[in-house]
Amino acid sequence: MTAPALPDEFDRVHLVGIGGAGMSGLARLLLRRGAYVSGSDARDSRRLAALRALGAQVAIGHDPGHLGDARTLIFSQAIPDGNPEVEEAKKRGLCVVSRSAALAALMRGFRGLAVAGTHGKTTTTLMATVALQACGADPSFMIGSDINEAGSNAHAGSGEIFIAEADESDGGFLFLEPFAAVVTNVEADHLDYYRRPEDIDIAFTRFVDGVDPDGFVVACLDDPGAARLVAALGEREGAKAPRVTTYGESADANVRVELPMISPTGSTCEVVVRGRRLGELTLQVPGRHNLLNAAGALAAGLELGLPAAGLLEGLKGFAGVRRRFESKGTVDGIRVIDDYANHPTKIRSVLRTAHDIADGGSVVVAFQPHLYSRTAAFASEFGAVLALADAVVVMDVFGAGERQIPGVSGAMIASRVPLPADRVVYEPSWSAAAGRVAAFVRPGDLVLTVGAGDVTLLGGELLRVLAERASLPG
Repeated sequence: MTAPALPDEFDRVHLVGIGGAGMSGLARLLLRRGAYVSGSDARDSRRLAALRALGAQVAIGHDPGHLGDARTLIFSQAIPDGNPEVEEAKKRGLCVVSRSAALAALMRGFRGLAVAGTHGKTTTTLMATVALQACGADPSFMIGSDINEAGSNAHAGSGEIFIAEADESDGGFLFLEPFAAVVTNVEADHLDYYRRPEDIDIAFTRFVDGVDPDGFVVACLDDPGAARLVAALGEREGAKAPRVTTYGESADANVRVELPMISPTGSTCEVVVRGRRLGELTLQVPGRHNLLNAAGALAAGLELGLPAAGLLEGLKGFAGVRRRFESKGTVDGIRVIDDYANHPTKIRSVLRTAHDIADGGSVVVAFQPHLYSRTAAFASEFGAVLALADAVVVMDVFGAGERQIPGVSGAMIASRVPLPADRVVYEPSWSAAAGRVAAFVRPGDLVLTVGAGDVTLLGGELLRVLAERASLPG
């Protein structure tokens, strides 16, 4: 298949915040499809070096002069109001669009598969991608995170299918008009944008309403929010609705996960499709939640008409997504695993997986809350779910540019963890956190560094501290 022609205004594009995971992926797709690409970011990075090698003109810092003769400016949601390049583009009358709107434009002309959900969408998007690749489909794809598997989070394929992670955080997924969609779950989150939990349900309803009536929706029946979407689609009157396929451990799911088994090196289950036993699904990553994500990817592939054997073989080779239960190393019999989880439900899944593979050792968590608004909204829920660990170090909030809310800090969460007082620590100093965690752990234990901020760097520091401790005499 020849890729559809780019819209005229996308022949010369400038991306503000080009070093972000999603923005750098867009840049790769635009370059591959023949656009002249420039961009800027606050600091240099490996992503920027890779884009320069592909032909992008990238500047460090933000200045109106960086626009050159661009016809379109694309901005990420991380760019604050008043950015000088965005303001200059508006003054010139250029086409100014968000990352999500640009992604929608690049997907037009393909059979788009959009993967949405409060949790699991990055992993499910990559799982669907590797499953389709194993069938020879060569889909284009766009994933909003760094990945362990395909080398890049974006690819302009030769096939007719375009798989994209659909980001609900700022309502951007409503720009997409895909042929098909996967919905992993629908839960309250991003309340800085949505304000009310019911607004999230409304947004997801609008998202699936945008799916091609001749296409399909795959949804997890185990999740109450996704199940509500399924029920609403079934009750739609008048206009034709896309067909619906459900997945999960529920007895009523069309693609059912049975007999899940979790080990430190992976997960397996049996898959039953509409009453017919399909075979064994095997992953190289642990976690019941990962088996569910894989079932969603499998269901989408089957709906696209691809062979089950090829899809299962592709999933068998799935090795994970960066910062999704990613092993950072082992020192003195203590394993350190890093995860992006930033919502109570995500953390619950990660902790359950940790206990599944801990083999009797303690599970110790270093948790860095992400965003003041999320901390304020879910402090009690975070505290309750962190009690699934054996010991907890709560770091201070990673604000990600969000304005601080008076009185909101990691201490709000630590005070709500119902563990003995000597098993919960609030540590506002990043540099002291590794030592705090080390004081809790012994050989055979498992440590999780959890959160969407720079807590990901803590794993390396902790391994260094543990190695120094292990080298001490006696």
